[in-house]
Amino acid sequence: MIITKLIGGIGNQMFQYAAGKSLAEHHGVELKLDISDFQFYAHRWYSLNHFNITSQIASDEEISKFIGKNKSKSLMILRERVGRLLPLKRRKIYYEHHFHFDEKFLYLPPEIYISGYWQSEKYFNGIESIILNEFSFHEKIEGMNEKLAVQIQDSNSISIHIRRGDYVSNKLTNIMHGVCGIDYYLNAVKYLSKSVEQPHLYVFSDEPEWARENLQTSFPMTFVNHNSGQNDFEDMRLLSLCKHHIIANSSFSWWGAWLCRNGNKIIIAPKRWFNEYKADTKDLYPEKWTIL
Repeated sequence: MIITKLIGGIGNQMFQYAAGKSLAEHHGVELKLDISDFQFYAHRWYSLNHFNITSQIASDEEISKFIGKNKSKSLMILRERVGRLLPLKRRKIYYEHHFHFDEKFLYLPPEIYISGYWQSEKYFNGIESIILNEFSFHEKIEGMNEKLAVQIQDSNSISIHIRRGDYVSNKLTNIMHGVCGIDYYLNAVKYLSKSVEQPHLYVFSDEPEWARENLQTSFPMTFVNHNSGQNDFEDMRLLSLCKHHIIANSSFSWWGAWLCRNGNKIIIAPKRWFNEYKADTKDLYPEKWTIL
């Protein structure tokens, strides 16, 4: 059994699930999910229940077999450090050691608890069709979302995700992540307009008024701002239906773009993913994406 720890928002959870699923498929074993941390979050929640995933939630008993009954972070880190002294095949806990792809990952044993962000397509290379199927939405699309879905599919739609919110308001998050400047978005629109005829821009933002005031283009724009909170998956579904994408430095729009099934899609991503956090992001971007 593989157990993967889920933390963060929907995009982070999707990376954690995809990596765990890949390892489980590699070994032919079951994947289970540790969602216990969400009881401590005020503004984060388990979000994968909106998808057709096949993995189940791990019980406390199953989790404790790997990490013990005392789940304090300091004790778990200590256990993992002690575990590093063991051969890879004998470890019970494995933490992500750096942001770029970890080549040791698929050599982990078939009975292990993994904790990390695993933000690279390389973690699930070879099972893309499985991930696409499992990350299909099982809830019926209705109301305004249904109307927008039709419009998106009937136009040369380009999604634009402008992530601000805690990237601006939270001092530590701002220092770490920062935000994409308006020049990035305008340059991305200019780049795409050379390849996409009569584009229609669909703008998704947690600060729609800022987006309206600052994103000025000659192309028709629709601002999508009616989904919020635990309905954020609806925005991801609409994002995925757009034909081309301009993403933010956010795992949310990374996945919205990745789930797009348009074989000719053009995806533009920001070169600067982090602000002051020093990380090697070389494995974050799929090969065919354009980096600006």
